[in-house]
Amino acid sequence: MNRVRLLVFNAALGPLDYRVPEGTAVEPGSVVIAPLGPRQILGIVWEADRLPATDVADSRLRPLLEVVAVPPLRAPLRRLIEWTADYYIAPLAAVARMALSSGAALRGGGTVTEYRLTGHEPVRLTPQRAAALDALQGEQATIRELAELASVSEGVLRGMVNAGLLEAVSVEIDRPYPSADPDYATPALGADQQVAADRFAVAVHDAAFAPFLLDGVTGSGKTEAYFEGVAAALRAGWQVLVLMPEIALTENFLARFAARFGTAPVVWHSGLKSTERRRAWRSIAFGDAQVVVGARSALFLPFARLGLIVVDEAHEVSFKQDDGVRYNARDVAVMRARFEGCPVILASATPSLESLQMAEAGIYEKLDLPDRFGGAHLPAIETLDLREHPPERGRWLAPPLVAKLKDRLAKGEQSLLFLNRRGYAPLTLCRNCGYRFQCPNCSAWLVEHRLSQRLACHHCGHETPPPATCPECGEPDCLVACGPGVERIADEVSEILPEARVAVVTSDTLTSREKAAQFVAEATGGAIDVIVGTQLVTKGYHFPELTLVGVVDADLGLEGGDLRAAERTYQQIAQVAGRAGRASKPGEVLIQTRHPEAAVIAALAAGDRGAFYDAETEARREAGAPPFGRWAAIIVSSEDEAEARDAARAVGGAAPNLNDVLVLGPAPAPLSLLRGRFRYRLLINARRSTQLQDIIREWLTPLRFPPGVRVAVDIDPYSFV
Repeated sequence: MNRVRLLVFNAALGPLDYRVPEGTAVEPGSVVIAPLGPRQILGIVWEADRLPATDVADSRLRPLLEVVAVPPLRAPLRRLIEWTADYYIAPLAAVARMALSSGAALRGGGTVTEYRLTGHEPVRLTPQRAAALDALQGEQATIRELAELASVSEGVLRGMVNAGLLEAVSVEIDRPYPSADPDYATPALGADQQVAADRFAVAVHDAAFAPFLLDGVTGSGKTEAYFEGVAAALRAGWQVLVLMPEIALTENFLARFAARFGTAPVVWHSGLKSTERRRAWRSIAFGDAQVVVGARSALFLPFARLGLIVVDEAHEVSFKQDDGVRYNARDVAVMRARFEGCPVILASATPSLESLQMAEAGIYEKLDLPDRFGGAHLPAIETLDLREHPPERGRWLAPPLVAKLKDRLAKGEQSLLFLNRRGYAPLTLCRNCGYRFQCPNCSAWLVEHRLSQRLACHHCGHETPPPATCPECGEPDCLVACGPGVERIADEVSEILPEARVAVVTSDTLTSREKAAQFVAEATGGAIDVIVGTQLVTKGYHFPELTLVGVVDADLGLEGGDLRAAERTYQQIAQVAGRAGRASKPGEVLIQTRHPEAAVIAALAAGDRGAFYDAETEARREAGAPPFGRWAAIIVSSEDEAEARDAARAVGGAAPNLNDVLVLGPAPAPLSLLRGRFRYRLLINARRSTQLQDIIREWLTPLRFPPGVRVAVDIDPYSFV
């Protein structure tokens, strides 16, 4: 009897065995529908020896109901799913679910009836039919679409169908994507770009695992260099995956891609409509999609023949998933390339310390682009000590920065002000009684957003309109905004430069591809004088007239004691500084700070990246922090504070006593209440060689908790809140 083992999307059930009906063909990776009690469930046929065995007798097995008509998940993707589940201590079913993230795609979109000319021309034609015949040569579409093309009524076209001038054709509703042309617009590359491009092309031709670190200063043409790797993959018939950290960045990237290859790539992210996800997923699975640009979840798409992976802005923190399966897309991308046997390119102007160490160890091949493309120079950077040049009372921009803004406006050049804080003010309080507006679901202050007239929590999404009186003392007109957000800085610019055209650029304002495209068009067209934005504007954008960058508060990112705070601050400021002077006009960067002597600020001002990374490397080595040691976090949460505390103590009480492992905590998390759940954290530090996942599994598996308690494990954590 033919017996198969299924991975089903319910971690509590575990693997299930089924009988394959006579005449039905399945193989590992096949997507099937099986009975479970009175229900029908979706499952993936898996190699039986790679899942725990079941003890159900052959005679008791129920038959599979259906094999879904999609290509089986290939072995490299199955191995990636297993590796991700093992490394990040996540349920195998939860990881596998990401590969089948579009339920509609499994059934397909069906067909639609389109019409085309038959080639028959009667002797006599009405003027409208004659015009339609001329306009519709070579066209095929629905009646409505053809009517728009020919500028006639649908009735005219239906008459032409009856007269035998148009014929019906049944086609798949999900039309193929236009083909990219690797030779559409071949660019002229600089010498260093050409070296990198040639190396990528060779690696793609070799069709073997080859990890690259493409380290190039901002404006050096990293995208154009790895585009030649993409072109080589297209010529060889491979599919390509390009990962982007922010979906708002894709609009600019899509335009550059279309200019190079003649058409836009396939896009994948959570904001797609279900019909768009279905079309993209099926096109990828059947091998029709050539190049996919996506967010981190695109890593688990079922590519038919993946030949190259690119991780753009590979240093970005947003590649780390902070809930559900807590994976780092940068690292998983390298593992997918390893399983697929293809090159992977990590591109960044400010690589992570982990990536640089991998390159130094010879595991990654490092390619450098040390100069800006086309003779442009890196901007001059200087610090602005706010203790010596304090802003005017009630303002946040120091006089020297204000003078520079005025100068750029007079010259018709653009300026960018960077503050990584959305909204108008991070805290609102009552000047009468001191009441502070706090989120009811989180231990966080509500952020005032004046553009949308709301107080909002940036952690759980809770919103409320600003009240007319204080909720505590009832005093009217007593609410005070404390501290600056980008909206407040934009207001200050408008007061100082009333004639300036100011744009606020955050995830609150660029909420769609259309709005992002509109912003890019206005900025490149000279319709914006001053851009005020968060980290969303630190990367990916190229505005030739932007010559001044002001960092409003360089010290903000150094607060909180985060392991990677200094590195992240360096990366953000270096990236935003790179927006200035990318064309023929020289750029200038002013960094407002109260701590110009801080190592990260001093390194930025001196333009000495090596000094910063050397100091950071030694600090990490002494602390046993990544990449020289290993970190993991255990987060215990419950809607009942006492229950969460007791569970966390139970976890701490069972902690292993090992020489190579240090357990800190449990302690209340910095964000001790999040989305209505009380949270406690334990932090584990271990030597690099320690089998940390095995230790944590042996530690947690015997423990039992009340139903309301959740215990989550975060391997290689990036967030410490």
